[in-house]
Amino acid sequence: MNFSQLDYHWFQIINQLSNTLSFLNPIMRLLASYAEYVFYIGVVIYWFTRDDVKRRMVAESLISACGALGFSGLIGHFFYRDRPFVTHTVLQLIAHPANASFPSDHAIGAFVIATSIWIFRRKEGKLWLALAACIAFSRVWTGVHYPSDVLAGAVIGIAAAVGVHQFFTRSSLALKWLKQIIDLYEVMESKIWRKNEGRSSVSK
Repeated sequence: MNFSQLDYHWFQIINQLSNTLSFLNPIMRLLASYAEYVFYIGVVIYWFTRDDVKRRMVAESLISACGALGFSGLIGHFFYRDRPFVTHTVLQLIAHPANASFPSDHAIGAFVIATSIWIFRRKEGKLWLALAACIAFSRVWTGVHYPSDVLAGAVIGIAAAVGVHQFFTRSSLALKWLKQIIDLYEVMESKIWRKNEGRSSVSK
C-alpha cells in the first residue's frame, strides 16, 4: 500500500464515523465550519487586554499566519490536489468549493495561532492546541480533507509559529522594530481613546 492509498484508507475510516457515530455530526460540522472564529475572537481579546507580552504574542501569531498561509498558497499552486469529494464518493457534511485540498488552511490557521499562544502561555496554549486538533480532525470527518492535508497544515502552522518566535528572540533588531510598531499603534490607540472620552464628556 503506497502513501496515497494509505492516506485514503485512513480518510475512509474517519469519514465513515459520520455514519456510525452520526450523533456527533452536528458538533463536527460546527468545528469544521465555525470553530476557526473562536481563534479570531481569542486573538482580538488577547490584544485588547493591552498587555505588552500578549500583544507581542498576537503580533507574532499574525506574522506567522501570514507567512504560513502564503507558503500554503504556493504549495497548493505547484502541488495541486483535488478534494476527497472530487475524486471519491464520500460522506460530505459541509459545503465546500472544489479547490486545492493540500495543505489544509484551516489546520494551518488554527495551529499557528494555538502554537503562538502556547509559546507564551503554556496552560492556555494546551487548550488552544486541543481545539486546533479538533478542527483538523473535523475537516476529515466532514469529508473535505485527507488526513495528510490536516497533518501537513498542523506541521506548517507549528513550524511557522516556532520559527517566527525564534527569529524575534534571537534578533534584537527585529524585536526592537516589532516593539516600535506596537508602541506606535498604542500611541494612536491612546489618542483615539482620549478623543472618544472627550466626546462622551461633552455629550453629558
